[in-house]
Amino acid sequence: MRKSKPKKRIILPDPKFNDVQVTRFVNNMMYDGKKSIAYDIFYDAVELAEKKVGENGLDVFKRALVNISPAVEVKSRRVGGANFQVPTEVRPDRKIALGMKWLINYARKRGEKTMKEKLAGEIISAAKGEGAAVKKKEDTHKMAEANKAFSHFRF
Repeated sequence: MRKSKPKKRIILPDPKFNDVQVTRFVNNMMYDGKKSIAYDIFYDAVELAEKKVGENGLDVFKRALVNISPAVEVKSRRVGGANFQVPTEVRPDRKIALGMKWLINYARKRGEKTMKEKLAGEIISAAKGEGAAVKKKEDTHKMAEANKAFSHFRF
């Protein structure tokens, strides 16, 4: 470490659910600093998910995040002129960050018309344990399992 680490920024909770995780999600989803639009999309998506599933929308969202967040990932490590994919455990804050990014990316790639419908669909399928974001998590875990032999290269 050459420099001191920057201080963690304090994220304020969102106005509706009073939850910091929701704010982090909205910050990831937002384009061009349009936070109010991102909040509208998120709240509408959660409401849509609540109508479709029939239980609290925030709980469905949290369950989806838990189902998506990975426990292990592979990191590239150079040892003796060769690159190895070394499986490492994921820090708790990175778990959530990866889960959110995957949820947003795969929601954007879905076929529905509006972003709120796409996001609601991806949240519902992730909460059930299916969908593209869950597949991404499983693929990450498979990759880590396949490269278990190189785990002694961990730093």
